[in-house]
Amino acid sequence: MADGRFDVIVIGGGPGGYVAAIAAAQRGKTVACVENRGALGGTCLNVGCIPSKTLLHWSERYFEAGHAFAQRGIKIQGLTLDLAQMMADKDKVVSSFTKGIEILFRKHKVNYVRGLGRIAAPDQVEVALTDGGSQTLEAGAIVVATGSVPQDLAGIEVDEKRILTSTGALSLPAVPKSLVVIGAGYIGLELGSVWRRLGAEVTVVEFLDRICPTMDGDIAKTYQRLLQGQGLKFRLKTKVESAKAVDGGVAVGVRAVDGAGADTINAEAVLVAVGRQPVTLGLGLKDIGVAQDNKGFIRVDRRWQSSVPGIYAIGDVIPGPMLAHKAMVEGVAVAEVIAGEAGMVNYDVIPAVVYTDPEVAWVGKTEDELKAAGIAYKTGNFPFMANSRAKTVGQTAGTVKFLSEQGSDRVLGVHILGSDAGSLIAEVALAMEFGASAEDIARTCHAHPTLNEAVMEAASLAAFGKTIHL
Repeated sequence: MADGRFDVIVIGGGPGGYVAAIAAAQRGKTVACVENRGALGGTCLNVGCIPSKTLLHWSERYFEAGHAFAQRGIKIQGLTLDLAQMMADKDKVVSSFTKGIEILFRKHKVNYVRGLGRIAAPDQVEVALTDGGSQTLEAGAIVVATGSVPQDLAGIEVDEKRILTSTGALSLPAVPKSLVVIGAGYIGLELGSVWRRLGAEVTVVEFLDRICPTMDGDIAKTYQRLLQGQGLKFRLKTKVESAKAVDGGVAVGVRAVDGAGADTINAEAVLVAVGRQPVTLGLGLKDIGVAQDNKGFIRVDRRWQSSVPGIYAIGDVIPGPMLAHKAMVEGVAVAEVIAGEAGMVNYDVIPAVVYTDPEVAWVGKTEDELKAAGIAYKTGNFPFMANSRAKTVGQTAGTVKFLSEQGSDRVLGVHILGSDAGSLIAEVALAMEFGASAEDIARTCHAHPTLNEAVMEAASLAAFGKTIHL
């Protein structure tokens, strides 16, 4: 492909980048998308959301087959795990998605440029091509969507064999006898759950005094108890001082946050899951004056434009939750802005999901956030134990927690711990987007028997203080 000029250049082919590229092309723009991974889809598709959810799903089915099926009259003899086949299936799913994005690029005439991009000027991107050589692209608008990578932990050297990031933990060749997970966020808990179900002894070490700090406090406490019931062990208020490879595994040096109780945990493998950091180094941002904060995130205005006109940023490289769906809606919005349209993202209604079993999903404010803001609110809690569909499928763990504004009854936040919570939360997100009240949801007829009825009854408790099945 010869040097050329485009209307839009997107650097990064992950959820935010490929969506921005397609959305801009749909609006009549000529678009180039620069990606150096070798496959489109970014972290999410290649070594994140998609492979992890594949393993979460099938490890859950494996665990059910070995532990729950017999209670329902389904008896299986000689159940075995073929981990290589499970991994091959995961890779096949990933491959089909990456190829699918390439098809979408061709359909919408997006130019896929394989290589490492660097912004040389406000309207110019230099690409070190994967196949050798370089190429200079020009455009009136440049969108930075380079995503994020696992956060380092001081003093710990990752080798992706015994000391792992999420990337290595998605491709282990055998089930480790024991696994230490450093960090009790959603990545650590999801991957810890996968390997626990497949047979590993899992210990989660967390610096804070609770798991999942952005989760509602009450939900997090119940969630931890459920995970402990599945065999996960937790050491909270504990800092990791070292992790060194030794014969047969890794020695993890830990100490209580208050400085007392130094200890060593021996494990066959260690997963470092202490967060993620934006990929902004090497893009040439400082050279052209693009402002960043002290963590490397790009500062943008309400139209996703950086301090340099014509240069935009979306997804994990800007402040906010590092979620694929947040990047996707930003990708559409920034394409709209570049095309002269309005472009909007309601950041108050971005759902979050932890895909363990049970799942946890939430949208809006937590109870602690409402208390801190001095907002008067009402609550409604409905347990899945009282839901007919949950009983029929043996998924009675968890609850739906509703938070609505005192007086107006406007839905402020909803937190779901239970089976398929990630799907159930969509109803509430839509309701909040339209400014619905708890009463609106409570008075909406829900099909019976469904898990969604638990959402309706929690809304009824928040709106009226009463419901039928509790």
